[in-house]
Amino acid sequence: MNVKVAVKKQDLTIDMDAVCARIAATQRDNGDIPWSSGDKTDPWDLVEAAMGLTIGGQAQKAEAAFRWLKNKQRPDGSWYAAYRNDLPDDRTVDTNMSSYLAAGLFHHYLVTGNIDFIKSMWPVMCGGIDFALSLQTPRGEIYWAKNPEGRTDPMSLLTGSSSIYFSLKCALALAHEIGADMPGWRASLSRLGHAIQFQPHLFNVAKSRFSMDWFYPILSGAITGPDAQKRIDRHWKKFVVEGQGVKCVADEPWVTIAESCELVMALAAMGNENDAQAVFSWIQDKCFDDGSFWCGFTYPNMVVWPEEKISWTNAAVLLAADALYHLTPAGRLFNHNFWKTEYPFLFDATIKE
Repeated sequence: MNVKVAVKKQDLTIDMDAVCARIAATQRDNGDIPWSSGDKTDPWDLVEAAMGLTIGGQAQKAEAAFRWLKNKQRPDGSWYAAYRNDLPDDRTVDTNMSSYLAAGLFHHYLVTGNIDFIKSMWPVMCGGIDFALSLQTPRGEIYWAKNPEGRTDPMSLLTGSSSIYFSLKCALALAHEIGADMPGWRASLSRLGHAIQFQPHLFNVAKSRFSMDWFYPILSGAITGPDAQKRIDRHWKKFVVEGQGVKCVADEPWVTIAESCELVMALAAMGNENDAQAVFSWIQDKCFDDGSFWCGFTYPNMVVWPEEKISWTNAAVLLAADALYHLTPAGRLFNHNFWKTEYPFLFDATIKE
């Protein structure tokens, strides 16, 4: 599949080839995609970068990234939180990072239809999902990690748990495509969704200053409909700098391109395309001379920081563009109606309040 060089709608233009080329230039020969050249790699952001490559028509490069993960998987199904030059850099094992492969694989399948590749990665994906669910409590929330000594940290993060909720949906969708019945996963999805919707006290409230805690429950599809719009309205002014983008943290003057793009995806997912397009328009000029995007900038003094060209930031731009402009069949990946229409059976067992 070839993606056009530029996307144009309502005078918005992105050099898609340049954005994808930044990710491809960061990828190492063995498939690894670090944050930037010479920087660390973490499993979640590697998957995000691979999704960007798939959108940009570089499916084989994306598959190489997934195979790199396959080669790094630990016996319990997890991955270390960070690697540097193929060696562990942070030996924490994180449930969100270990489950996100499912999202990347389902995204890849929607674009390529390559079910054989999915089958080859199925045991790897199952290992990551099962590791994450091994840290789920009976109440539904999922503890975020085990430390390097193997002890579980009994703390749950709303952003991480929302991301796991989405990964679990993707894993179940792939299970359906290959004819695998995973009732345990469905029960875990139901409990996790209930916790996110109705039991906010189960999650670390200190993280509520981060914008991802605001919109990830919506991006994941755990919160939908009128409740999603109410959540957006309630904290819009807390995190959004009108005309610029989304702050990473409410009390810091740092606007980030990735968070801005993820809000775009969340808004598009719930059907609020007008606000999504507005936010996306604000970041159009936040790019380097080569067409790739800044990671972030301080506001109001507009200092670009950090100066590195970040692979996953550019992937987030591609994902947002796809969600808005339907460049590939995976543009519907986060869309709430897509999940309700195509995979309604995933939500049959949802626990009611």
